[in-house]
Amino acid sequence: MAAGSGTKSAERLYDMVVFGASGFTGQFVVEEVARAAAAAAAGEGPLCRGPLRWAVAGRSREKLRAVLERAAERLGKATLGAEVDVLLCDVGDAGSLAAMAKQTRVVLNCVGPYRFFGEPVVEACVENGASCIDISGEPQFLEGMYLKYNEKAAEKGVYVVGSCGFDSIPADMGVLYTRDKLKGTLTAVESFLSVKSGPEGVAVHDGTWKSAVYGLADEDSLKKLRKKIGYAPVPIVGAKLKKRGFLFYSREFKEYCIPFMGSDGSVVKRTQRYLHTELQETPVQYGAYVNVGGLGSVIKLMFAGLLFLLLVKFDFGRKLLIKYPEFFSAGRFTKEGPTQKQMDGTSFTMTFFGEGYSEGQDPQSGKPNVRICTEVKGPEPGYIATPIVMVQAAVSLLEDAASLPKRGGVYSPGAAFSKTKLIDRLNRRGVEFSVISKPEV
Repeated sequence: MAAGSGTKSAERLYDMVVFGASGFTGQFVVEEVARAAAAAAAGEGPLCRGPLRWAVAGRSREKLRAVLERAAERLGKATLGAEVDVLLCDVGDAGSLAAMAKQTRVVLNCVGPYRFFGEPVVEACVENGASCIDISGEPQFLEGMYLKYNEKAAEKGVYVVGSCGFDSIPADMGVLYTRDKLKGTLTAVESFLSVKSGPEGVAVHDGTWKSAVYGLADEDSLKKLRKKIGYAPVPIVGAKLKKRGFLFYSREFKEYCIPFMGSDGSVVKRTQRYLHTELQETPVQYGAYVNVGGLGSVIKLMFAGLLFLLLVKFDFGRKLLIKYPEFFSAGRFTKEGPTQKQMDGTSFTMTFFGEGYSEGQDPQSGKPNVRICTEVKGPEPGYIATPIVMVQAAVSLLEDAASLPKRGGVYSPGAAFSKTKLIDRLNRRGVEFSVISKPEV
């Protein structure tokens, strides 16, 4: 069944609602939905069935109106007023969440940290037949929702898809793209993230920082949660992918790299487990890394990292980290978030090195004999790429219903979208997937 489908979808007022629209990330998501709606109205958009009907939701009517005005101004339109409704809705008020979910096919949830505010939205959507996507980089929240709501979502025919932002669609879909471009069997991939900034430097809003602080503080309960879910181990096919050390020098990039601390690794693993158990596809091993630069950057980073890991273990330390994000992150995380100039000057590239076995070779014996290199690149990851990716994921839920998993449920992005046109949609919006070097034997 399609998102919020059956007879219900005919009666639903909206295709999508942006919840938390006046938050820091939410305002950029609103702007991106407005772009998709304008393209649909001009008949050139991603939607083939006429206008996109949408609304914004949050606690303050004034703030929501202001966000719509800002989006209109930035898109060079007089107003978005008449065509976009404003819904008053609070994460602490279950009735208001239910009312929102009943009216739409998909909720784009921008209210984090999700470990504190995410579940009521998922519950309201599942109970009331709306699909729901978020941009969480919090494995604990994502896997907790799977444990609690997967069966119910499947019964209702709705899709709950987490990590539909920079965490973790470029990584998750990037691995699938690499697999599809290799002639033969892909068995292992490593990704390297590189973020380039202009003269103004790079900044991230402290909402992301908070999620990291709470996530690392609570790692033990993630282990317990995984025990409860009782994941079957994913078989290793092909040569075992070697784990790299905490810090290593990359000859390809001529800079130092460290493991990527975000949720990409766990999200890709969930996708690969799903594709293996449900669709009998060969699972791909995955390692995620980030390029950090020369020795100077490494020393700064190691100092900040050790301090962070020390403080995050104690209640008073967490309070300090949350109160002074700028100080403890060497200026990277701020309460104001990045300026427009900083965003305009920032871009990301994620490079994938894959290995596997050529057609006719048995991946269970011998060494990998083919390699491939692909990349995903795009604009500033947090507030330009993330809204693009989130909105196109929502469009895929609405438009590619026939290519979604047969049952509803709680999915990682790759599991939900592996058969859809999501990568084509992203390519058209400036998050570009490409092959750098053709598979070589």
